[in-house]
Amino acid sequence: MSLQQEIERRRTFAIISHPDAGKTTLTEKFLLYGGAIQTAGAVKSNKIRRGATSDFMEIERQRGISVSTSVMTFHYGGKLINLLDTPGHRDFAEDTYRTLTAVDSVVLVIDCVKGVEAQTERLMEVCRMRNTPVIVFINKLDLEGRDPFDLLDELEEKLSIKVRPMSWPIGIGATFQGVYDLHSMGLRLFDPGKTKVEQTSERIDDVMDPRLDTLVGEDPANELRANVELIQGVYEPLSVQAYREGRIAPVFFGSAFNNFGVKEVLDAFVAIAPPPGPRPTDQGEVSPEDPRFSGFVFKIHANLDPNHRDRIAFLRVCSGRFERNTYYKHVRLEKQLRFANPTSFLAAQKSIVEEAWPGDVIGLFDTGNFKIGDTLTDGAAFNFRGIPAFSPELFRELVNLDPMKSKQLEKGIRQLTDEGVAQLFTQQPGNKKIVGCVGELQFEVIAYRLEHEYGAKCAFQQIPAYKACWMTTTDEAALDQFIRVKAQQIVQDKDDNPVFMAPSSYMLDLERRNNPEITFHTTSEFKTAIAD
Repeated sequence: MSLQQEIERRRTFAIISHPDAGKTTLTEKFLLYGGAIQTAGAVKSNKIRRGATSDFMEIERQRGISVSTSVMTFHYGGKLINLLDTPGHRDFAEDTYRTLTAVDSVVLVIDCVKGVEAQTERLMEVCRMRNTPVIVFINKLDLEGRDPFDLLDELEEKLSIKVRPMSWPIGIGATFQGVYDLHSMGLRLFDPGKTKVEQTSERIDDVMDPRLDTLVGEDPANELRANVELIQGVYEPLSVQAYREGRIAPVFFGSAFNNFGVKEVLDAFVAIAPPPGPRPTDQGEVSPEDPRFSGFVFKIHANLDPNHRDRIAFLRVCSGRFERNTYYKHVRLEKQLRFANPTSFLAAQKSIVEEAWPGDVIGLFDTGNFKIGDTLTDGAAFNFRGIPAFSPELFRELVNLDPMKSKQLEKGIRQLTDEGVAQLFTQQPGNKKIVGCVGELQFEVIAYRLEHEYGAKCAFQQIPAYKACWMTTTDEAALDQFIRVKAQQIVQDKDDNPVFMAPSSYMLDLERRNNPEITFHTTSEFKTAIAD
């Protein structure tokens, strides 16, 4: 196939949601329809009994939550789909935000019982920053949830986006019978609890068809007719262009666990989701049609396979063709790298790829060359932009509980913080390690992984810190003087940049006023950042 044909047949998207909205369950149903798996993992009592396909870390299986982005590739409807299942928990939101830079569209899962939640709003803010196209799936219609029209109003009000229902539920909770596809006028009725893909559907060319009364009952049929008439009168028809520009969101209803309404979402996604698009760099946009290869690293995962201590950098291909065993330029390090075993993924299962095209996400085995945001090209010297880095909100000192395992602890904390879910700072004298995270659960995950993947036991001790501030100045003497005076509050980041650990908001404001020649940045991308 030509480059243009390879681009056109690819779709790369992320599934995002508030915790427990059913995101991982929806992911598995997509994989079922794509033939990538034959049976789904069952989620019972907030614990994954059989292990969800996309949750491959041991702690994820124990807690029943996703704490790391998983990448899955499958075929459906003549398209090659790269699906990224992201963490829902807010403590791991940074991983999700960063993943959104590597996709071309998003499926947002909403719990029909809880509606739009705080984390949902934050995720949508990131999508709106990039005008990312969004499809909404309102899940758990088999539970006693809120009125569908009320949910649509809440979506428009809280997420600041127009919506257009594309399917409609027949009943809710105990009376839920299935969904009516407003586009194809197809009626899907499934048996609750089915985990295998159902092929059965009824086509109803007109909701006035008396067969509808026979299939769902007279009262539900009349209610559906009234709702369809109201939808057609209130909501404007879906414009694919408006959807691709992030101005309108198609909305589907269903139950991922019971496989109601999932196929409608996947069919619509394949039909309207955009192919890979251009990406911003420090030298202008790079088009996927550019024949010269380029891509960027948006995630690093240590110990994907604990038995082999491997470290994998996830790279989004942005232009041209990536080929196995070909030398490419690592722009930051200014050196050539060759990859003998680039991989594609079905969660923890990996397979070697000979080539990859724009939109593809591949894994590159890494010996420590990559950092998040690094650019790889076939020789050009530019860097991709827009990969977010967020200031930690919580800081803890890493305490070694087993001095005999100091080397394992040092290696483990460096590799795990390379993944980007936490930041590592070192304070001298004493080589004190300080870990910065967005939420408390991250510390628990890091401690668990250090013990079970590296054999190093640790504890986290709270320290008085408000913000980690990187510093730039036009007066180097003034910066050197500040670092000497504030030595007790100065730490080094992983790149040996000096960082001021502000003990409070008041002290940060005071230092800004007292040191006008120094700019304090609360993002690690300080070299290109605008001062807060």
